Amino acid sequence: MEGSWMISYAPLWETMKKRGATTYTLEFKGGISSSSIRRLKAGESVSTNTLDALCKILDCTLDEIITYLPDKQT
Repeated sequence: MEGSWMISYAPLWETMKKRGATTYTLEFKGGISSSSIRRLKAGESVSTNTLDALCKILDCTLDEIITYLPDKQT
């Protein structure tokens, strides 16, 4: 495979800021598990169900949560 790509959750944090949402909002008002929030913060994979829930909680589209970027480590 030429080059390597990675998923980034940077758009999520910007969207949350624009919406005035916090991780508390996601966990206690939106039902996102603390382990999923930890995985998001660490840039690890989460389920499509989690992505769907984030879109509903934040009233946004998927591109406002994740982006697919070249991995600069290669």
